[in-house]
Amino acid sequence: VSIVDGRLIAVGERGVIVYSDDAGEIWHQALVPVSTTLTAMHFVDGFNGWAVGHSGVILHSKDRGANWELQFDGNQANKMIITQSERRLAEMSAGLETAAEDDLEDLEYQVEEATFALEDARLDAEVGASKPLLDVLFSSKFEGFAVGAYGYLFKTNNGGETWENYGGRIENPDRFHLNAIAQIKSGALFIVGEAGVVFRSKDAGESWDTIDSPYQGSFFGVTGTGDDNVVLAFGLRGNLYRSDDEGDSWDHVDAGTENTLMSATNDGKGNISIVGNSGSVLLSKDGGRSFSETIRGNRLGNASAVYVHAEKMAVVGENGVNLTSPAGQNL
Repeated sequence: VSIVDGRLIAVGERGVIVYSDDAGEIWHQALVPVSTTLTAMHFVDGFNGWAVGHSGVILHSKDRGANWELQFDGNQANKMIITQSERRLAEMSAGLETAAEDDLEDLEYQVEEATFALEDARLDAEVGASKPLLDVLFSSKFEGFAVGAYGYLFKTNNGGETWENYGGRIENPDRFHLNAIAQIKSGALFIVGEAGVVFRSKDAGESWDTIDSPYQGSFFGVTGTGDDNVVLAFGLRGNLYRSDDEGDSWDHVDAGTENTLMSATNDGKGNISIVGNSGSVLLSKDGGRSFSETIRGNRLGNASAVYVHAEKMAVVGENGVNLTSPAGQNL
């Protein structure tokens, strides 16, 4: 769920997108060209937004979420990755013919890895558009990223008209799922995912550093707090970590819960809410240094939340849309 110039917009199962212009009292259904589950969305201004989901779909709206068009899907992703893998294998193989003896062993290993990557890409294409995208982030109406399962990472420089595979720019040989992407106030980009992987970029996503992870279980969310260098990463079993130096070091935050944490929202003034499974809503009033937990009475999973204003939050998940306080209490 997001808020765009006062309009609440939520995406979810079966391609459903709904929006409200009265702070969540009345909802309208948007026109959407797909029926696959949608997992995330991001609006870069008052009009332009992108949503991603299963089957590798990427949708674009230019009218505040009322109408959406399909820009990309998993079949296009498969073709792109095959073409890129074929090109890389050809380059590696050509290099074998002129390689110095000292470099031959390393190059043969690279050729073998490139061969396996191409075989995997072709097998994926046989299965079809099966892999979900899990998060999306745009820094302008032209430049954006989408991340997802099995190491999916794509970038566009033209508002989604075309996408480029950036998966090879991160060190992810096991193709761990990339669950979330965020930009903190300093401008640094972070991707978190399966097995505790954390990647950081300080050059707008052109190159990525692998960060020493404070946790080996899966992270499902990452967010800034409004402070320049502060980032929070959170995930399985209530594991929550805070860094105040752009991910160079991390402190464990006792969240007071063992419920899996899924998504966060903040007001840029130190108040941060994190929502998760089993009705869990966490609230911090000190920039993510400490949290208190509320368990919502229905105990259903919360997937996302956004502040409507300082005292009101929209929480979405297994129980549809609920309007709550920042602590998760019903209004």
